[in-house]
Amino acid sequence: MSIEIYNTPIKRKQQFSPLKKGRVGMYVCGITAYDMCHIGHARSMIIFDTIARFLRKKGYDLTYVRNFTDVDDKIIARANKGGITYQDVSEKYIEEFYTDMEILKVEKPDVEPKASEHIPEMIDMIAALIDKSFAYESGGSVYFNVSRFKGYGKLSSRKLEDMIAGARVDVDEAKKNPLDFALWKVSKTGEPWWKSPWSKGRPGWHIECSAMSTHYLGPTLDIHGGGRDLIFPHHENEIAQSEGTYGKPFVRYWIHNGFVTVNNDKMSKSLGNFLTIRELTKEIHPEVLRLFLLSRHYRSPIDFSRDAIHESRGALIRFYESLDRVFNSPCSATKPRLKNIIDGFNNKFDAAMSDDFNTAKAIGHIHEFTTEVNRTLNSNPEVAEDDVFALRAALSDVSNILGILEQEPAEFLDHIKHADLDKIGITDQEIEGLILNRDKARKARDFKAADEIRDNLKARGIILKDTPEGTVWERE
Repeated sequence: MSIEIYNTPIKRKQQFSPLKKGRVGMYVCGITAYDMCHIGHARSMIIFDTIARFLRKKGYDLTYVRNFTDVDDKIIARANKGGITYQDVSEKYIEEFYTDMEILKVEKPDVEPKASEHIPEMIDMIAALIDKSFAYESGGSVYFNVSRFKGYGKLSSRKLEDMIAGARVDVDEAKKNPLDFALWKVSKTGEPWWKSPWSKGRPGWHIECSAMSTHYLGPTLDIHGGGRDLIFPHHENEIAQSEGTYGKPFVRYWIHNGFVTVNNDKMSKSLGNFLTIRELTKEIHPEVLRLFLLSRHYRSPIDFSRDAIHESRGALIRFYESLDRVFNSPCSATKPRLKNIIDGFNNKFDAAMSDDFNTAKAIGHIHEFTTEVNRTLNSNPEVAEDDVFALRAALSDVSNILGILEQEPAEFLDHIKHADLDKIGITDQEIEGLILNRDKARKARDFKAADEIRDNLKARGIILKDTPEGTVWERE
């Protein structure tokens, strides 16, 4: 099944056709390494991780490049404040980033370039832009002349004349136009610098991605991705720089993910709702967080709330319970009973992911699938060995693409059941003791005492279930 991608500049989906048949070059803007990563970073990284996984599943030879901005105003400010080097700051937060990505099961890209390691490529690109009259030197800094690039604004659907008319009065007398942006900046006292034909300075932010992406993937990328906040000016400026340098289309398909809000507010430290990945994953299972962030289409905004996380947690538990039920059913059926259900799910899942990487719809099909499986087992718990093999194959595809359902069901369910019991002030042994006391009360027909034990446990998030084999407990 062919893939369709919503392409930001044309605002519609179109069939995916890479520049070279069977091969895909994808570049995604990575982090600026000056602080801990938050849930917004998690969404972007998980989305493009999922897209990369799916492209590989479809047989494409993918080269995935995601950069680190390791020299930047914010990094330098933090370094100067702490009396350390910019490398100390960036290396610390790159390592923290790797820890976060490992927790979230985000696979490493093929190439992870750092801006500081590609200064020569940036200088060469800037020199080429000056030679072609797209850029000019002023006081040792170099600026891109946006009026020289006719396509400026095509990604964000803005007209240059409107942007100029609406621009604030620019106090930088070095610029010819208030919209012109820095390619090279003279370094100030206390800032890192590199030698260049224009000054001892450092690159502007936008030129970093243009130089690194084209260095590894060539002048035309198949896919370029990032958050919606990067469309203007960052990605718009990348287009101008890259197409100005090479005279070729820079990107065939632009993919941008929507924002994350927290309880319907924009996330910010001043509001006290700045949620780091590290803090969240201390109390939220990584697969629950992945499921939540993939439960909306990547282009849509998503709102983080405890209710939404609770819903995703419950959904993941139901998925695992259904799998556990199949794997523990007696393999005594003579013919496969789940084949049609599994085949239908596989086709629907592939169709959803091929339709602009619609993880929300794909997850919806997992819900439908587990419902159908449970309904079939309710009528007769027997399955055939082929059912189990087919289910494991389908499960492998889902986990390899979405990064969920990777654990053995029994292992996951046991972890969820016992996780953080200390936070509600109870132990496994205490629960079992209360169940025993409840059983004694029921045998003595003291139903009031039995109900009190059940209700007190429920108030603490412990649910009792009476089965033919005895009473069992689970987390709410």
